Amino acid sequence: MTAIAPWIAPHDPAKTRVGPIREPPSPQFPMGTTHLGQDMLSRILCGGSIMLQVSTLSVLVCFLIGVPLGLFSSYVGGVFDRACSLVIDAVYAFPGLVIAIAISAMLGRGVVNMALSIAVVYIPSYFRVVRSQVLSIKELTYVEAARGIGAKWYTILFRYVFPNVIPSIVVVATINFADAILTAAGLTFIGLGVEIHIPDWGRDLTSGWQYLSSGAWWIIAFPGIMIILLALGFTLIGEGLSELLNPKLQR
Repeated sequence: MTAIAPWIAPHDPAKTRVGPIREPPSPQFPMGTTHLGQDMLSRILCGGSIMLQVSTLSVLVCFLIGVPLGLFSSYVGGVFDRACSLVIDAVYAFPGLVIAIAISAMLGRGVVNMALSIAVVYIPSYFRVVRSQVLSIKELTYVEAARGIGAKWYTILFRYVFPNVIPSIVVVATINFADAILTAAGLTFIGLGVEIHIPDWGRDLTSGWQYLSSGAWWIIAFPGIMIILLALGFTLIGEGLSELLNPKLQR
């Protein structure tokens, strides 16, 4: 539903005074209004659309960089593999949100910039998973046989090795959606991420926090619930795919 939010939202999510200020949930405004009189339902729908855009773009960047780098590094080995592993481990050692905050502060606001900031945090996950898989697969008999008949390295890598890594990549990517959503919410909660005029769940949490004591619970409750539900949904899908694609777990 959030994917088509701009077409089904009852009001302009950025428009103020569409209703009374801090109006509780009612038939006219099912999720109430904000401190500026904005429709919360419209902001929730459009904010979810932004979350999906950011998470999808960040996962795509992670895939396009982390997977090829992990494949090539682990298959080639040597100095290149050690250098890549050292850099990846260094990035992995830092708290992800801290890295995302630093990069987002340098790049500035915007959907693309926020997605890139998040992607840097999770590229190591793809690299490490792919690398560990390839290190095991490249020593299997059929790969050795392909080398023995003179197959090129790129043929071996993409015809015999990569297809066996795909199930693990699918699981990582699905769970990464949940991580990206939580990181994006964290960035916008502290004032980074997308532009101010764009509806966002994290920013709604920030603005609604100060009105919680006055009884306007809906301003903070609905964005928080949606963040939890969306992240939990992708996590459960990832765990389900992990059990489905891993024969050992099925047994």
